[in-house]
Parts: sequence; structure tokens; C-alpha cells
Amino acid sequence: MTPPAPRVGPPGRWPDLAERVGSALIILVAGAALLVMPVMVASAGISILFAALVWELTRLVVPAPAQRRVVGIGLLAGLAMAATLFAGSWGALALIVPLAVGTPVARRELRPAYVGFFMLMVLAAWGLLWVRLTFGLGEALWIVALVVLSDVLGYFVGRSVGGPKFWPAISPKKTWSGTAAGWIGAAVLGLVLFALGLAEPGVIVIGPLLAFAGQMGDIGESWIKRRVGVKDSSRLIPGHGGLMDRFDAMAGSLAAATLLGLAGRLPVVG
Repeated sequence: MTPPAPRVGPPGRWPDLAERVGSALIILVAGAALLVMPVMVASAGISILFAALVWELTRLVVPAPAQRRVVGIGLLAGLAMAATLFAGSWGALALIVPLAVGTPVARRELRPAYVGFFMLMVLAAWGLLWVRLTFGLGEALWIVALVVLSDVLGYFVGRSVGGPKFWPAISPKKTWSGTAAGWIGAAVLGLVLFALGLAEPGVIVIGPLLAFAGQMGDIGESWIKRRVGVKDSSRLIPGHGGLMDRFDAMAGSLAAATLLGLAGRLPVVG
């Protein structure tokens, strides 16, 4: 007689806890490492990271017959970012090349998303070094910290409190409670820095805005993955998916911080 199959219970409230903790550590360690390295080394590291991110993005949106071009586009993107960071404004013109090569081979309906996410990552990669050199290490570390804090609070509060979904059609796991917790955490972090005399009062308001930008970066990547029917952007990080899966929120926050900094609206920290 065949024994009955074991009963399988619900997955529990924290089925992906280890993955989320690992993601936060990857972002924190990688982001901090790129910031504290000498400028030349950091520039090379950012260029390599950008190449991998563009490779993943292109891999998602390009149909199977054109997949052979994906690696080359990623390499072009890395070289273009290196030219931007090492050669300055004129070097940035090189970024037109990977974008011009990648956009025509992307699926027609995903081309606007490809261009938008490509430019988002350009702002984030260039802005990471620019923020450090223009505003100081403390400013850049604040952005990294608020992204990690927002992600951690969003996960734990969202799973504990639950409630209405933030954007169920794109990211069914995100709740309004978790999203708001990320904003509040960013504001509290800014309040603490201001109270300690380490930042201008604007961090209390700008922090939640950067946290929101990070959440939108996450939502944007989730939308692309849903359109192509995949769970992870790649398998570059065993057990954690791809680099885009780990750095989508960081890209959104850094891009927003860069634009605010260029507009003279980024508060000084440190």
C-alpha cells in the first residue's frame, strides 16, 4: 500500500528571508567598497558593474535570434562608462554607441523601457562617483544606507503588517505598509543625522524621496521581468539572481540623487 503523501503546509511568512538579508548585505558591502576605494579603482569597478548591468538588461529585452549580440553590447557599455569616468564630458558621448546598438535589437514593445532603464543606470553609475567627489563620502554612504534601510523595513513591515498591495499588477508582494515604512525609515535616518549635526535639515524630506525613487527602480525592473516572463535578471549571483535584482533600487535612488545634486537641491551630509 502506498503511504499517503506528506502534507505540505504554507510557506510561512518569511520564505525568502535569507535572500533578502543576503541582498541587503551585497548592496551594503559592494556599495561601500566602491565608495571607499581610490578613485581610479572605483571608476574601474563602476565600469565593470555597469557592463554587467547593461548585459542583463539587454539579455532581458532582446529576442532569442539576437542573443549573440548581448555580450558585445555589455562590453561596449563598460568601455563607454570607463571613457565617461576617466575622460569626462567628451567621453560620455561614447555611451551613445551601446545604446544605439542595443535599442534596435530589443523587442519593439520594450524599446522605450530599455532606453529608460539604460539612462537610469547611466545616471546611477556616473552619479555614484560624482556624488562622492562633489559632496563627500558621507553623502554617498547616506544614500547607500537609506536604500538598504528602506528595503529592510519594507520587507519586515510589509510581511508583518500586510494590508493593501502597493502595485499588485507589477509587484504583488509589495504592500502600502512596507512602502510607507521605507519612507518613514529614511526620514528617521535623516532626523538622526540632523540631530547629531551631521546633515542639513533637508535630509528629513529628501531621504524619503530618494527611498521612493529606489522603490520605483525596483518596480520598473519588475515590470520588465513580468513582460518577458522571468523571475531573475540573470544567475550571476548564486541564490540571489542577477545584479539588476540587487541594484535596481540603488540605481533609482542614485539617479534621483544625481539629478537633485545637479539641480542644487541635494542636502549635504557628513
